[in-house]
Amino acid sequence: MASSPARERNASAGLLSIGQVLARLTPEFPDLTSSKLRFLEVQGIVTPSRTESGYRKFSPSDIERLRLGLTLQRDRYMPLSIIRAELDAAEAAGETAIVPPPSITPAPRRYRRDELLAAAGAGPQLLNDAISTGVMTAQESYGEASVTLLRCLVGLDRHGIEPRHLRSLRQGAEREVALVESALSALLRRTDAASRAKASELAPELAGKIEEVRSLFIKEALARVLS
Repeated sequence: MASSPARERNASAGLLSIGQVLARLTPEFPDLTSSKLRFLEVQGIVTPSRTESGYRKFSPSDIERLRLGLTLQRDRYMPLSIIRAELDAAEAAGETAIVPPPSITPAPRRYRRDELLAAAGAGPQLLNDAISTGVMTAQESYGEASVTLLRCLVGLDRHGIEPRHLRSLRQGAEREVALVESALSALLRRTDAASRAKASELAPELAGKIEEVRSLFIKEALARVLS
């Protein structure tokens, strides 16, 4: 009769331990820790099998669920409950390859100052004004968000709305972030991975609700102006 350790080795063939999962996924998700893996298990994102000794073992399908779940959380700010539902639906539909290989994901493009101006169709003075008023931050290189913002500034400038007029919007955004930070203060004070992961999940949800309220306020005000 095979010994218990031997049975566990046979049962675990082709499966990965927590350490092996971290070694495989942390290059793509640097914030992933063993604590966060356990938290994702509690949230139903992944359900690893257990050996007779109680050690977690992750299958290839578990790795795929983890990769997609972490990608959706990082790139789309989706709550874990929605991520879990999407993963379950994909599995129920028999979709085995639910994520593309991570190597095909291109690195975000960075723009030099001259490239930023060209991509946004902006003049140097508009960018200087945006930086001097605090609407934008001077950087060695700029990301896609800066291109989008500067394009918006170009469109507003055509109608006489200058960066200095938008300073209050930037300040308002900082106040909204302060509201989110205050609401999550209990979680942010903790240092365990589960609390930090929960804060990362809730922050975009709260910010989205604040954005929705602000959008409704603007629509109501515009309706009064145009009535």
